[in-house]
Parts: sequence; structure tokens; C-alpha cells
Amino acid sequence: MEQSTHQVSRHLPLPQFVAGAVGELERLHYSRRSLGRYRAVWRHLIAFCHEMNLGDEYSQDLVTQFFTAYQMREGECLNSRQAWRRHIVFALKVLEDFAHDGHIERTVTDMQQIQVPPSMKGAVRDYEQYCRDRLHLRPTTLRERMREIAIFADFLESRNITSFDQVQPADISAFVTSGHRLAAKTVSRIVSDVRGFLRFLLLRGILQRDLSHALPVVRVPRDANVPSVWDPELVSRLLKVVDRSSPKGKRDYAILLLACRLGLRVGDIRTLTLDDLKWEAATIEMTQSKTIAPLCLPLTEEVGEALIDYLRLGRPHSECREVFLTLTPPFQPFCETNNLHRIVEFWKDLAGIRFRTRQRHGLHSLRHTLAAQLLHEQTPFHVISEILGHATTASTLIYAKTDVETLRTAALNTEEMRHVE
Repeated sequence: MEQSTHQVSRHLPLPQFVAGAVGELERLHYSRRSLGRYRAVWRHLIAFCHEMNLGDEYSQDLVTQFFTAYQMREGECLNSRQAWRRHIVFALKVLEDFAHDGHIERTVTDMQQIQVPPSMKGAVRDYEQYCRDRLHLRPTTLRERMREIAIFADFLESRNITSFDQVQPADISAFVTSGHRLAAKTVSRIVSDVRGFLRFLLLRGILQRDLSHALPVVRVPRDANVPSVWDPELVSRLLKVVDRSSPKGKRDYAILLLACRLGLRVGDIRTLTLDDLKWEAATIEMTQSKTIAPLCLPLTEEVGEALIDYLRLGRPHSECREVFLTLTPPFQPFCETNNLHRIVEFWKDLAGIRFRTRQRHGLHSLRHTLAAQLLHEQTPFHVISEILGHATTASTLIYAKTDVETLRTAALNTEEMRHVE
């Protein structure tokens, strides 16, 4: 993980301060297009500062006034000369990060730039095998964990540490501190992953003392965030706009219904197989990818007709048993990293759907919408928990925080959706 070579002070003249931020983006090999977007916003920031006589230094007050003046308003259409305003939020956030410590973190870590030092590869490889064979982690969980361990090892090398037995508590604290820009939930997960790895190193005798205690305890309440839900009218608009005469429309319509009518998780939709569809019993019977628990849901008429339409007239011929396949040859199942977000995004944009406030709008938000709808209908928590396939009702309680007063119509018949005993 590269370390910034810029020593920055927010008391520098604003043009010089911005030049330092541009240099940091260039060091991180941002594309010419991205650099142009950031430069455009920052150029207007400098001009605004001079025009309003706000001094010649970067300040939070300057940023607030600039954002208030130029932020995009709901429904506003920008001409080509104002297109830079689309990127104002990200550009100002990056500038604030640079003001914090002279360092800018990419939004997404480029794993091709992450290198585990050769002397550490053996321990990392052994830990991956341990997680697979002893902890029985799911492939997606294992991949995420090993990604964080690789980033941790790369960070240690940036501090001239070439083997894990050289690690000191200060190094661990510095690693956690480097993630100050991340959400608390993300930091909690990273800390948990590193803590497990350090305990493994102690177990194998690579570490002579337990350094996991040097990691902070990051407490994130289970109900810290309110789930994003859709207004029922917007769900109807989303479904109506789908072109059900095309293979893409037939496939996507069935996927959307599985999320908003049955509340299936993305992973379960992605891995749904032809064998899971029990047509004679009119049920969907599967093993959940997240909890590994069995789930049985009634195959409603609406969902059943959409699936039949896709299987008969939209699904390409394939030996694969997964229900949903890609649209182009060789017609493969979705990869396990595909969260199917583009499916919702495509039809949402086509329907011209805009939310009153910022919220998540992927497939999982449609699952949240179903839960909120059931809650509005005063469906008992244990019934909602069964429908959603939650291991305990504790996971369901978070939906009590949603604004169910805005949910007026039923997405499904709750009696019909009870699990088959």
C-alpha cells in the first residue's frame, strides 16, 4: 500500500493545496477522465473562493458554502457547461480526505497493486487453508477475508515489516487508524478478520504473544441503519416498465418478482436451480446460501407464470441447472460476485424513478420493502422471519425502524406466503 509523499497543510494557499491533491491523484494513477472531473470541480471551488472573498485557504466553511451554492437540486437538468456539478459530492469528499492527512484512498482498493511479501505468503496460504478446512467458510466469505489479510500484509510491508513475527501493537493500531474514512460496520468487519488471523499466527507459533488484544472493539448496533424501502407505487412502476417480450425482460422480470414478492436474497436468486422448483407442490424448496438452512416458499401464481414464461421463451438452451443465465454466449450462470444490481438499475432508470431521499436501491432493498410491507400488515415477527429465512427473529426486528406508514398496498398475501410445514 503506497504511502503519500505529500506533506499538506490546509493553511496553504488554496491553488497550491488543490495542486497537491491533484498530484496525489496522479500518484494513484487515476485516469485522465477522472482527473478532469476532479480538476473541474476544484477549479470552480477556487473561483468561488475568490469571488466571495472567503480568503485564500481551504476550510470547511468554504466547502459548505460552495456545496450549498452548486449542489444539484432534485429534477434539475444540467447543460454541458454545468456537467461538472454532477461530481461535486465526490470531489469535495476527496479534498477533505486530502486535508485530513495528505493522503487519498481509492474508493475501491486495486488488488492488483496489493502484494503480500514473499516471506509472509506461506502463513497467509496456511491461514486460507485453515479457514476453508476447519472454519468451513463460504467461498464469498473466504475471498473477502483473504482480501483483507492481503491488504494488512501489504500495509505491514509499507512499514518495512517483512515477516509477521516483527509486528508490534503500534503497527496494528496504525493499520486500524488508516481506515478512519471507512464506515464503522466496515471497520468492525476488518478488525474481526485481522483478529482471527493474529490468533491463528499465535496458534502456529509465528507470534510469541497475543497481539489480537491490540485491536479495538468496534461496536456496531445491529439496528444502526434503517433498511431502504421502496414506495409501493415505485415498485409497481418498476415492474410495469419491464419489456416482457424480450429474453432480458423475461429473465429480469422473474428475478425482480422473486425479490419483491418472495423476499429471496440475491445469493439465493443467483443460485436457484431448476431442481428447486417443485411445480407439482407449487413450492420453491432450496438451501439458503447464507444460513445453509432449508427454505420452502409457496410458488405464487404471479411468480410461477413469470418463471414459466422465462424458462419456455427466454432462457437459452443450456446444460446448466441454474435457472438464470447470462444473455450472451456461452450462456453461463451469474458469477458469485454478481449482485445483480445492474438489473434493478437498468429498469429503474428506464422508468424514470427518482427517490425523495438518498437510499439503496438494489435487489436487497426490494427484499427490505417486502419485510416492511408485512410489518405494516401487522404480520407477526416470527412469520416475517420465516418468510425471509432469518435464523432468528432478532434479524427481523430492524424492520420496526422503517417508515411503514408510507406502505399502503400489499405485495403479497401473507397467509399464502407462510412456509409449508
